[in-house]
Order: sequence, then structure tokens, then C-alpha cells
Amino acid sequence: MTHPILRLCLLALAAPLLATAQTAPTLDKIKQSGTMTLSYRESSIPFSFLDDKAQPTGFAYEICEKIADKVKAATGRADMKRQYQAVTSANRIPLLQNGTTDIECGSTTNNSERGKQVQFAINYFYTGTRFLVKAGTNVGKISDLAGKTVVSTTGTTNYQIIRRINEEQKLGIDLLGAKDHAESALMVESGRAVAFGMDDILLYGLKASSLNPASLAVVGEPIQVEPYAIMIRKDDPAFKKLVDDTIAAMMKSGEFEALYKKWFQSPIPPKGINLNAPMSKELQDNLKLLSDKPAT
Repeated sequence: MTHPILRLCLLALAAPLLATAQTAPTLDKIKQSGTMTLSYRESSIPFSFLDDKAQPTGFAYEICEKIADKVKAATGRADMKRQYQAVTSANRIPLLQNGTTDIECGSTTNNSERGKQVQFAINYFYTGTRFLVKAGTNVGKISDLAGKTVVSTTGTTNYQIIRRINEEQKLGIDLLGAKDHAESALMVESGRAVAFGMDDILLYGLKASSLNPASLAVVGEPIQVEPYAIMIRKDDPAFKKLVDDTIAAMMKSGEFEALYKKWFQSPIPPKGINLNAPMSKELQDNLKLLSDKPAT
């Protein structure tokens, strides 16, 4: 047998094993490796971000830590290690799909299109697309930005929504894409863009953590309301049940509301600023409904 043929045979034999490894249930994967990898965002305040010591923290991050506690118990791995992987809007889904990460603890919108690639847990926040601008900028609705330069973060639903409305209404907006939320906000602060379109709660967080919060404002009517949810791999019912059960228990016990007050209605790092963001009616309702329904 020639070497090329031998290599082909070996690859054919290995393919089923590789496929099995790639699609192994998350709990089995973690039990075998003894490691769970949680992904986080670097600037999605207050959901998932780096604190003044460059350590991940935030509302979603803390929920994921609770889930990791349950995973540790469910796998029987008292020695389970936790690894942390920074992700962006562009790579968060691929890194989850290929097994680099096991759960995404960020600020990801649960929508039907993403539902074709990944699976979402119970919705834990609801938000709408608005704009971060320099204080004094008169923007009440998206049409006020006609003919102006607007930035949004690449790979987000907000970028897609703004692009669609811009095309449908022929607003002539010069829509730019930035690699992350911090860069998008900097483009407004430096005058390279008039407005940064993003989920309003993230804009409040970026404003609060800026060098001069009073110089920025969050404005405009919400374009559309969407749910956030923790993201996991598809077709993994056992892991989804563990994640959902953990979040549901937090919502029923009052632990979730206490965590919400900590991150949205109390001083938070890095500057100890209070976002003063009341819980939306949609989220209040979901504390009882426990729905994972996606946005359309």
C-alpha cells in the first residue's frame, strides 16, 4: 500500500472519532477533561467586562459562575478547573461551536437566525437599540442621523438593524463597523462618528465608564426590543436543562433580583457609577414566564 493511500485510510478511520469529539455533550466533555471554559466580553458593561485589575466580571459573568458551580457538582469533578476566554461579536459563535468555549457569558441577543447555529438559555435581559452621542447632540429618532456618520460594532444585530433601516428609508447614513464596543464609543468621543448605535444598557455602561461621562448622552427612541440570553451549543438537552434550571432557580428565589440590583441599581466598577436602570416590564414578566423565546 502506498503512503498516500495509507494516509487516506487513516483519515477515514479517524473521521468518526473526530466528529464524536466535536459533538460530545458538554457535560461529558467537561467531565472527561476536568475543565470548563467560560467566554466573556472585555467591554460589555455591566454584563461582562474587565475590571480595574483586568479580571472578568459583570452580571452575566456572575450568572455563568453559578452555572459552573452546578456543572462541577453534576460532573462529580471536585477538581474541575475554570478557564476564561475573551471573545468578540465576530468570534463568539465559532469558538463555542468548535468547542474552544463551553458557554458564552456576554451580551448576546437571542434571535431566530442565531438559533440556527447555537442554542439559548432562559432570557435574562431585554434591551432596545439607541444611540450614544456627544452631549447636546439632537437625536430623537434614527432619521435625525440622515446623511451623518454612524458607527456600530461589527457582528451585532444592532449593526444589521441600522443597515436595514438605512437602506429601507434611504437615509444616506455612512455606517461604519468597529471591532468592539469600546472602539465604537471612542469613535464618537473623538468625533469620527456622530453616533454609536447599540443596545441602550450597554451604552449606559460605556458612558458611565468613560473619562468624562457628562460629555456623552444616550438618546433616541428604541428601534426594537430584544432579549439577551446565555449561549450554548446546539442539540445538547442535558446541558441546556442544567443551565435553564440554574437560572430559573435564581429567578424564583430572589437571587436574580438581588444580582440585578447589584449591577444595575448600585455603584459598579470601574468608577463606582450607578447606572440607575430599572428592571424592564419584559424582564419582570420573564421572572415568572421563564421563556427562552427569541427575537424575530
